[in-house]
Amino acid sequence: MAEAGASSSPDVAAPGDAGEVGPGRRGKVLLAAPRGYCAGVDRAVIAVEKALDHYGAPVYVRKEIVHNKHVVATLSRRGAVFVDETDEVPEGATVIFSAHGVSPAVHEAAAQRQLKTIDATCPLVTKVHKEAVRFAKDDYDILLVGHDGHEEVEGTAGEAPQHVQLVDGPESVDAVTVRDPEKVVWLSQTTLSVDETMQTVERLRERFPTLQDPPSDDICYATQNRQVAVKKIAPGVELLIVVGSANSSNSVRLVEVGLQHGADAAYRVDHAGEADEAWLEGVSSVGVTSGASVPEILVTDLLAWLAERGFGDVEEVRTASEDLLFSLPRELRADLKTAAAMKA
Repeated sequence: MAEAGASSSPDVAAPGDAGEVGPGRRGKVLLAAPRGYCAGVDRAVIAVEKALDHYGAPVYVRKEIVHNKHVVATLSRRGAVFVDETDEVPEGATVIFSAHGVSPAVHEAAAQRQLKTIDATCPLVTKVHKEAVRFAKDDYDILLVGHDGHEEVEGTAGEAPQHVQLVDGPESVDAVTVRDPEKVVWLSQTTLSVDETMQTVERLRERFPTLQDPPSDDICYATQNRQVAVKKIAPGVELLIVVGSANSSNSVRLVEVGLQHGADAAYRVDHAGEADEAWLEGVSSVGVTSGASVPEILVTDLLAWLAERGFGDVEEVRTASEDLLFSLPRELRADLKTAAAMKA
């Protein structure tokens, strides 16, 4: 089913490999698993890599392909050009839509400029888009639980703008208005905190007792798995460090989840260079994890940084195994298949 490659998943030192480095042992590291790349991110990053290989640079990408500075910088060096909107792309050029999804209006704008489009929207986000279309067709009021301004929310809401109303957390529930309380459904941004989402839904259900649930869970499996892993290690660590970028919703949520479930302190860093040695003062146990758009090499670098400071004893704590893979976008698959046939 999948066409995943190895280029976006660097080799990783096994937990504990750095145990002999540093000025003596000061403490232990609990390394959460699962962590890092999810299937949708892996698919999107590989799509850009293969597009660059096949079409040559430049290949344009609308928005960040995934929310991670390291990934964007790496792809930029290879010839990917990241733009905010399709009108920045030369007519007739190739543009890739990010893993977060886009609205029909973006597809239309690209078509008007005769752009060749490759849609790298995560299939789990596409599922939510289809749910929005379905419920809008049945004339439901759709309450979309998510964060205002997030690209995924904009894409989903754009599928049915006359029917979708954003609910940005429990505190926004009182402002919700619907046409018919008997025809209301909630959908969700895929990268939210499970706990916060359910708090919002409970508040909504207090106002609208017949509120309908989505046909299947909207919060992505990887988001849930990473939060469960953090919940497992948080009670046993004094410090939690989450590797992930500031605009990565799921990475930011992991910091919140860690604090809510027992970590004395929690910080998010883009890379090891942002870690502060002062955080380790008086600490004997450190938890480490990473958001779903983070390549494992950044976690490896952080583990090395910790090992140099006496935290080289690493224990991986696994709460789930992930083997889901997604095929490359169909437009890219078709072109690669044609190219392979011509070479045969």
